[in-house]
Amino acid sequence: MSIHLPTSARVVLLCGPSGSGKSLVAARSGLPVLRLDDFYKEGDDPTLPLVAGSTDIDWDHPDSWDTDVAVAAIAELCRTGRTKVPAYDISLSARTGEETVDIGRTPLFIAEGVFAAEIVERCRELGLLADALCLNRGAVRTFRRRFLRDLKEGRKSVPFLLRRGWRLMRQERSIIARQTSLGAHACDRDEALGRLAAAAVGRRPAAAPTTT
Repeated sequence: MSIHLPTSARVVLLCGPSGSGKSLVAARSGLPVLRLDDFYKEGDDPTLPLVAGSTDIDWDHPDSWDTDVAVAAIAELCRTGRTKVPAYDISLSARTGEETVDIGRTPLFIAEGVFAAEIVERCRELGLLADALCLNRGAVRTFRRRFLRDLKEGRKSVPFLLRRGWRLMRQERSIIARQTSLGAHACDRDEALGRLAAAAVGRRPAAAPTTT
């Protein structure tokens, strides 16, 4: 049974592989944005998963992320237009403070991050979901963009970034398959912007064609 909360806003969940351009699409949409990367667990959390066969923390596994806190923040934004979120420093793998996200009376906002698809069903059950999108730009292009961004921002050491980047490039098809199986619609940048514009004026996305 679905439990719908009284809301004044709805959310578009924007996922896709790391480096696929989620932040850029969110910024270009002109809508308020909640950064789901701020809900990563801290580096000393004993529940963090490891990459199989190594001592590297697997920051691309959903268990590295605080799902319940992220959903609670989305629900509060939808109900009240304001919520407090952690200020997270990826280079330190640590929360460095707290920030307030305020969307005012805006009826729609974006929650973007690599784990956004993990909460599609929960947001739908709570009556919060306007749409769910998965960006797909191609594995090689995404690898290059991700590596250059992470290197520029000093997110992790260069050897770690190379190991992670190579692993994610090989896994990209399965990452997208998982996110779409959880309810996100795979699309490129232009289609994503079009669906965001439609959601902003209250239009529902077109239903996927059925096959017989």
